[in-house]
Amino acid sequence: METIASAPIWAGFAGLVVAALIADLALHRDAHEIRFAEALGWSVLWVALALTFNAFVYLRFGREAALQFLAGYLVEKSLSVDNIFVFVVLFQAFAVPRRLQHRVLLWGILGAVLMRAGFIFAGAALIARFHWIMYIFGVILIVTGGRLLVRRDATIEPRRNPLYQAFAKLVPLADDYAGDRFITHANGRWVATPLLAALVAIESVDVVFAIDSIPAIFAITTDPFLVLTSNIFAILGLRAMFFLIGDAVTKFRYLSVGLAFVLVFIGGKMMAADFVEVPIVVSLAVIVTLIGGSILTSLLAATRAAAANDSRTAP
Repeated sequence: METIASAPIWAGFAGLVVAALIADLALHRDAHEIRFAEALGWSVLWVALALTFNAFVYLRFGREAALQFLAGYLVEKSLSVDNIFVFVVLFQAFAVPRRLQHRVLLWGILGAVLMRAGFIFAGAALIARFHWIMYIFGVILIVTGGRLLVRRDATIEPRRNPLYQAFAKLVPLADDYAGDRFITHANGRWVATPLLAALVAIESVDVVFAIDSIPAIFAITTDPFLVLTSNIFAILGLRAMFFLIGDAVTKFRYLSVGLAFVLVFIGGKMMAADFVEVPIVVSLAVIVTLIGGSILTSLLAATRAAAANDSRTAP
């Protein structure tokens, strides 16, 4: 697999991620409810870290690589909002106390980082050996975009996820939570708590999201370093973003429409790559326009709905 990064740069990025995760773990050892101010601070920190890394990519590898990283980061960050909606539903389904939600997401993100790295290296190896895989990725993205448009109001049922159901059949589950523990001793045997069940559900859901999102970044760049770094930086900020906008995520009612068109655009770009070259600046402009437009439309619709509701309830 050809990549723009040398071994020392790969090692430096790995060290940065490990240091960030260790710091996150150290600062969140005690179970507590994450308030808005704390979530905002962490969100700003993660975004600033990603943009600083983007500046490093620009200085070290040039404008084209920096734009590719930024486009990949924006796509993954936008798709993360869909993750957040699922996390909200999942936590409700498993009745996870708010003070324990950050613990589940922290370990979920650790698992997601390892899982995404494996998927990305496997995808890069396949593309390097079998170019026609790009067409399959393109079809996956177009189908996923179409599914988002058709099923954007569909009910999500985390307990029906096949991976979670397999876990529930193999592992004995406790009925009640045991503080912040994932396993506990009950009736003379070790059993998994609902907290571990929620974690398994999150990881199984991330497998599905990875299948959708990773091909999208490969359509922007096939360089494993840019694909991995943009993906990981977006994932690292996911937990803070959940606590920042989790309660308001349902207001972004048209975001899934914007994401659907982004996926269809990227899928089409991937399938036509051998015949038409779309400059990365154009791709970035399309992505920003579609995502930004869908968010703005969602906020305007929510404002109009709130105003209409106030007028109906006014004496």
